[in-house]
Amino acid sequence: MNAYDVKGQVIELLGNSFDVEICEIRRNETTEYFVYLEGSTDKQHLFEQALKPLCAFDKPITEVGDFVGATRLTVPLTLLDGANGAAEHVALGDVVYIGEKAIISFSLRKVAMRAVAEPPTSTVLKGPREGFSEELRTNVSLLRRRIRTPDLRLEKLTVGECTQTDVVIAYIDTIADTKVVEKIRNKINGINIDGVIDSSYVAKFLEEKAYSLFRQVGTTEKPDILSAKMLEGRVGILVDGSPIVLTLPFLLLEDLQNSNDYFKRDVRASFIRLVRLFGGILAVLLPAIYIAVQEYQYQMIPIKLIITILNATSSTPLSPTLEMFFVILLFEIINETSIRMPKYVGMAVSLVGAIVLGDTAVKAGILSSPAVLITALSGLGLYCIPDEAGTFSMLRIIFLAIASVLGIYGIVLGLVALCVYIVTFNAYGTAYTAPYAPNIPEDRKDGVIKHALKDMKMRPKSIPNKNRVRLSDEPQKERE
Repeated sequence: MNAYDVKGQVIELLGNSFDVEICEIRRNETTEYFVYLEGSTDKQHLFEQALKPLCAFDKPITEVGDFVGATRLTVPLTLLDGANGAAEHVALGDVVYIGEKAIISFSLRKVAMRAVAEPPTSTVLKGPREGFSEELRTNVSLLRRRIRTPDLRLEKLTVGECTQTDVVIAYIDTIADTKVVEKIRNKINGINIDGVIDSSYVAKFLEEKAYSLFRQVGTTEKPDILSAKMLEGRVGILVDGSPIVLTLPFLLLEDLQNSNDYFKRDVRASFIRLVRLFGGILAVLLPAIYIAVQEYQYQMIPIKLIITILNATSSTPLSPTLEMFFVILLFEIINETSIRMPKYVGMAVSLVGAIVLGDTAVKAGILSSPAVLITALSGLGLYCIPDEAGTFSMLRIIFLAIASVLGIYGIVLGLVALCVYIVTFNAYGTAYTAPYAPNIPEDRKDGVIKHALKDMKMRPKSIPNKNRVRLSDEPQKERE
């Protein structure tokens, strides 16, 4: 084996990329090479632990044991077959040693990563403020810090032909259901795609109904939330390069819950959950009900309110239905603009759009004040349950279209159809609407009305698990 030829083949396989660096050393009348990626390798450690001691070593390197004796490296070493394997390891960020009689790979990665901080999507007043980052090893260590049992299982898979993204399946072996873990493992192994950039790519392959409006995979950015879900029997899916961790199985009820609920008094937490539920219903149905009663069932409106609405809408050129569609579209445009613009500019755009534009449109007689008010209340309700804001936004438009044709009767029929639709969801051995359909009284203790933690002695029956008991009356020392 000629080291110079192998080095040339590796460089050619990597497309002569500018960030491929080669360190050449001469020893015992032979030339040996270290090939690595600039910016992905700790050069100081490479010099101190490998290059410097190897230059003082006068014996040939024929196997991994010789390389260990010649260097000060304490990282795992891999003996490679040829240029193809060497190129793959360099592309992954490893350092590859190319000698006359051996090719060895090892990792001295130095990758810039974001510090552990509170995630912007899950801020809390009380409780842990740590959030996952884009570095998989950091995320695994954050999980290990909270779940210290030897029963914690972390299985690493590789997905993506080009990206070679690491995906870790995390579960507690004595709690998680074996069939659920096996199903998730098979689905991930069955992903045949050129690249996985984020965990959302994997989530699409884990969903049972790909074209559903409702999300079927849970997400979290906090280690404490992931740990709590795994202790109930769920499985976590961590993807390298993404701070969003997936959880399965998923219940619709989870969107009504929040980590803040577990740091408040139970009465207050129950009240807040009721407020979230009312906000979600308000977001979806309020515009539809307004149009239905105004167009068809106006007898339901008190006479004084009818007079107020007539006075406000008499000069509006659009019909109530077209007006409501137009206002909703206007608010969606303002919302999308405020998200896409830079942070401070976006705040200004949303204020100008919502206040100035809306007020001017009402004064000009293009829009009525009740329509703007109804849409604003509906828009606020969307973000009572932020993870379902997109779904509720689409449902709002669907119900508005139904109400404009069939009135209140159409809304009732739409609600029945929606309930039938979500009740039929059953993924990974879990009913989507549990614990209310089917009715599981024990699981309702952490439902819309939250009970005290000491009353939740059993793990949720809604989630398949091996061990139902999680709280015992006996002291821990006696159980041991």
